[in-house]
Parts: sequence; C-alpha cells; structure tokens
Amino acid sequence: MKKWLSLAFIFSIGSFLGWILELFFRRFFSRANPERKWINPGFLVGPCLPLYGFSLCVLYLLAEIDVSFIQQPILQKGFLFVCMSICITGIEYVAGLIFIKGMHVKLWDYSQEKCNYRGIICLKFTIFWYLLSVFYVYFIHPNIIDSIQWLAGNLSFSFFIGIFYGVLMIDVGYSLNILKYIKIIAKEKEVVVQYEQFRLHVAKLRKIFKEKERFIFSLKLDHSTIKDTLKHYLDNK
Repeated sequence: MKKWLSLAFIFSIGSFLGWILELFFRRFFSRANPERKWINPGFLVGPCLPLYGFSLCVLYLLAEIDVSFIQQPILQKGFLFVCMSICITGIEYVAGLIFIKGMHVKLWDYSQEKCNYRGIICLKFTIFWYLLSVFYVYFIHPNIIDSIQWLAGNLSFSFFIGIFYGVLMIDVGYSLNILKYIKIIAKEKEVVVQYEQFRLHVAKLRKIFKEKERFIFSLKLDHSTIKDTLKHYLDNK
C-alpha cells in the first residue's frame, strides 16, 4: 500500500486519539480549567487535534528506523525514545510559534511550568512525550502495523478516510476564519491572545447572560460577536 495512504490513515487516528487524550487531561488535570468542565480541546470544532496526528506519523516513521548501530538493546530503545520525545517537542514548538506569529493566538501556555521556553514547550511535557513514546512503541505501534495491513486488504475503507479529510478541511476553514477575527483585534491591541483564557471568559459571559453552555462552537455568543467579545476580554484583563 502507498506510504501516503498509510500516513493519512495514521494522521486521522492520531488526531482523534489525541483529542480524546486532551479532552480528559483538560477536564481533570489542566490548570487552565479550575472549574473542571468538559472543554473541547484545540481550535477546531470537531474531535480532531492535528498536532497529535503529525506526532503519531512521526512516531510511526521513527519506529521503523534501524538503530542497530547501537549494540545494546536497552540503549537502542533509550535512544529511540529520546529522539521521539525531541521530535514531538519540536512539532509542538513549531505549531505554537506558527499560531503566535501568524494568528497572535497562544493555544496553550506553559509559562507557569518550570524549565519552559517562551511558554510553548517545557521539560515536564517533553518527559510526558518520552513516556508516551514508550507507550507507543510497546502498545500502539504493533496495532498500527496490523491496522495498515488490514487497510491494504480493505482499500474501500479509504473512502471513509476521504470523508474525514473532507470534514476536516471544512472545519479548518471555519476555525481559521474565527482566528482571523481574533488576529485583527489582537494586532490592533499589540497583544497575543491566550486562547484558553479567552474561552473561559466567553463561558463566564454566557453564564451571566444565561445563555446555553456550548461544548462545540465554544466561542459563539448569542448576544455578541467575536470581535466585541474579544475587545471586552482585552479591555477587562
């Protein structure tokens, strides 16, 4: 089966599983969610986090690399896990920087974590990516190999992968349009908008105006536009 189809399949799996992981992390562990509410993670509307999709693709490709130039099996695995964690941290940094520089939005903030760099990456989550890499190699990678072999024998399933990417493109277009409005105001104010804090601000306004809570379309308010809501948020910081 063509490599690009395998990677497209892996990306879709990683994006969805990453969304599930972040959903529970933000519900039970995130400092940005003191009220412990269910929050739709990421900037997209649907259950998809592309950062994890790219990361899973990288883990898959790195797991296939021959590390036999290192003689000790333990050192082989250790070297592989370090490379994986560094690569994921690199993806996280590039993604964070793209949104900060391109959209004036900070999707996550590690400023309160020790050994962080610009609030985009930190040692704590690099260690987490290391542990996730260990889990991937021993428990996920063998199943992904089996899934790809199954997909090779059932190429008709690629139709559903196509549907996933079709919906994803619509979601990306809609979500980037929302970020475009945020960028305009943030650029005028010469600030970088903390996305999670802004989302909590919107949730508080929704409660004040007795509007229905939203898990999907969490930045939408019935009584105000995104521009006006963002101006209110920035003026009251």
